[in-house]
Amino acid sequence: MQARHNLVSTGAACLSAITGLTGFIPAALAQGFQPGLSHAAQDQIGMMQPASTMAQEMAAFHDNLLLPIITVISLFVLALLVYVIFRFNERANPTPSRTTHHTGLEVAWTVIPLLILVVIAIPSFRLLTKQIALPETDMTVKVTGKQWYWTYSYPKDQNGGFEFDSNLLDQTKLAAGKLKLLDVDNEAVVPVGKAIRLQITADAVGVIHSFVIPALGVRMDAVPGRLNEAWFKAEKEGIYYGQCSKLCGKDHAYMPIAFRVVSQQAYAAWLADAKKKYASASSDVTVADAAATIRQ
Repeated sequence: MQARHNLVSTGAACLSAITGLTGFIPAALAQGFQPGLSHAAQDQIGMMQPASTMAQEMAAFHDNLLLPIITVISLFVLALLVYVIFRFNERANPTPSRTTHHTGLEVAWTVIPLLILVVIAIPSFRLLTKQIALPETDMTVKVTGKQWYWTYSYPKDQNGGFEFDSNLLDQTKLAAGKLKLLDVDNEAVVPVGKAIRLQITADAVGVIHSFVIPALGVRMDAVPGRLNEAWFKAEKEGIYYGQCSKLCGKDHAYMPIAFRVVSQQAYAAWLADAKKKYASASSDVTVADAAATIRQ
């Protein structure tokens, strides 16, 4: 959401099916995706359209609380500057005041900012708590940040038992409809309307990454030797993009995130194909017990 991970796109709609799964292109996965929802639109100002309850609450917090406060403060400071320029210039005020202390003013500029911060902090802490206090989830995906790509693991006890790497597509051979610096060779796929637990870590010999999908309200650091958790519940089918938002090395800008949200039927079909495709490259995949998970 910040400028360092701004999801700049070409504005074209993404019409691709699940990448790499030959022979499996159901109509549900060939639908178009509107810029501004799955990724930022060209010249877009403001946050992306939220596709989960968490993202909706984040957008509301920004639009309904932070933005008005920032606007009022900015206008107030601007008015003070204009007043000072015209009231206290040399011609209008040839004999300057020697006032060096004003108790009321000093109390005001200490207490008022403190009260503003309290107003911001209360809903902010509630959102942060909701982000990491996981509800009952329907499935788990383990995410491992590596140099410089992501690995997604689907646990065997949830009808998975495979993992795969997700790399940025070759930018010199980008097909029509693909998004520059966002589309990948293997997308993670999850069902719509299901609470998804994300167990996020980084390669033990790697560096810190940050796993971010703005439209789904997901942001969590991937730290070597530490297992953090986040969750989301996508309310709309589509493909949702993100990028690493930590300065993690020379290819930091080239490790995008792509999650495709599909119907339960389409997910079951993808899962069957994925187990065949990735079985030879995967050992049995398990995930950590939630009770033993170290959360950020």
